[in-house]
Amino acid sequence: MTHRPADLLFTGGPIMTMDAARTWASSLAVRDGRIVAVGHDEVKDLTGPHTEVVDLRGRLLLPGFQDAHIHAVMGGVELGQCDLTGTTAPQEYVRRIRAYADAHPGRKWIIGSGWSMESFEGGVPTRDLLDTVVPDRPVYLTNRDHHGAWVNTRALELAGITAATPDPEDGRIERDADGTPIGMLQEGAMTLVGALLPAVTPQERLDGLLRAQQLLHSLGITAWQDALVAGSDGYPDVSDAYLTAARDGLLTATVVGALWWARGRGSEQIDDLLERRDRLTTGRLRCDTVKIMQDGVAENFTAAMTAPYLDACGCATDNSGISFIDPAALKEYATSLDAVGFQMHFHALGDRAVREALDAVQAARTANGRRDTRPHLAHLQVVHPDDIPRFRTLGATANIQPLWAAHEPQMDDLTIPFLNPERVSWQYPFGDLLRAGVTLAAGSDWPVSSPDPLKGLHVAVNRIVPGHEAKPFLPEQALDLTAALAAYTAGAAYVNHLDDTGSLRPSNRADLVVLNRNPFEGPAEAIADTHVALTYVDGTRVYTAPDA
Repeated sequence: MTHRPADLLFTGGPIMTMDAARTWASSLAVRDGRIVAVGHDEVKDLTGPHTEVVDLRGRLLLPGFQDAHIHAVMGGVELGQCDLTGTTAPQEYVRRIRAYADAHPGRKWIIGSGWSMESFEGGVPTRDLLDTVVPDRPVYLTNRDHHGAWVNTRALELAGITAATPDPEDGRIERDADGTPIGMLQEGAMTLVGALLPAVTPQERLDGLLRAQQLLHSLGITAWQDALVAGSDGYPDVSDAYLTAARDGLLTATVVGALWWARGRGSEQIDDLLERRDRLTTGRLRCDTVKIMQDGVAENFTAAMTAPYLDACGCATDNSGISFIDPAALKEYATSLDAVGFQMHFHALGDRAVREALDAVQAARTANGRRDTRPHLAHLQVVHPDDIPRFRTLGATANIQPLWAAHEPQMDDLTIPFLNPERVSWQYPFGDLLRAGVTLAAGSDWPVSSPDPLKGLHVAVNRIVPGHEAKPFLPEQALDLTAALAAYTAGAAYVNHLDDTGSLRPSNRADLVVLNRNPFEGPAEAIADTHVALTYVDGTRVYTAPDA
């Protein structure tokens, strides 16, 4: 151990290192943004006259959390729009929409997000309710999973959507009995109105990123993978915000950006992706991942399943969801992307989409050999048991969103009744994946759901939403707290190719989070009561809680 004094010394509390060689310590020293020593009393020898000593006072020190699947700019921008999150009451939606419209009389469109499908029968709201609030301006409100949009009559009129308008191949216009659109657009149909929205300005995107970064640091998050940096197919391109922040020194987090795979194009787009990878990799930003959205979501019956959805009477329908990319073409694309060093980040929610994505990874491995591209599959709501061991065999990481693995109305009312019992039992199989030796990385998909890792940890361990009284959802798939923490630290760092983060060992970057208590010392039911006290990036404090 070198004896040049440390810049920063943590002592007086438990330190969970996520390093198998030394799991727990009680002191940690930092110099020049890097960890120089991890241990016990001997580390205190590095204290010098200018060393900042942080007394943990029994609080837990961990590697900084990382989010393996998030939409940070989108979430930050939406915080400044009509925000419908945090409630499921339709009348509260009405109140907020009216208040927002009244507060912004000059805005030509009312745009927002965050409503829950559980708030409406069948998960489908209608334009009538919006027309009573805002009859004279178009309204466009995406639901919390961003796979559907609620619009008013004025928006439908401006888009020219009538009973004669056909459904796009990758989406659906919800209609009443005579075919008249009712004001709900699913998946690709969202673009029929979304294409008319006023453009978000570069400054609004940058402001959104900085707003998001401040929030994420307050939750202990020091790095993330943005799952949609340069979008198309109706999704925004937010890459300019990241590039500006990285070049101007405003980006304090480390960010991996996923470039969108355009569904309407083929392998010819790889040259464009390579150009973007070079142009958008600078400073704390690296864009060497490609996001491939293979299916939709279960609640609107667009997640790709190996068996048909059921109807309200429990009978099989003729709908098994949508594979957005032909599975044979997907193998070709995956092989080509892997060959030029891109990581693949798949949206794969239904068991057919999971299998198609794994088949694509297998094709790439067969053609190119095992390369350190670290492909990962996100969401994994339904996974066929036969496919669970394939993750380990193929070296594919399971990118999990733990907060969704619980009984709540969207699960109980809009999902379980429409899946056959076998597939219900295959949902969010975190425990089976871990037992099969699969690497787990955790993310939030914010703004779809809360970005707070501690809430996600709570559900991963308890399979119950914090504050809800319900039976655990498939409790045999629960993780213990150590495994869940590993997914938010070492596992996400692995997916992000940030190999000098995710664990606390000498020479690693001092990306650190201090919790206000040690959650290992209390009951599992109290995990969500924990909050972040301090967050550090490269040894620099980027967040201090008011009570820290």
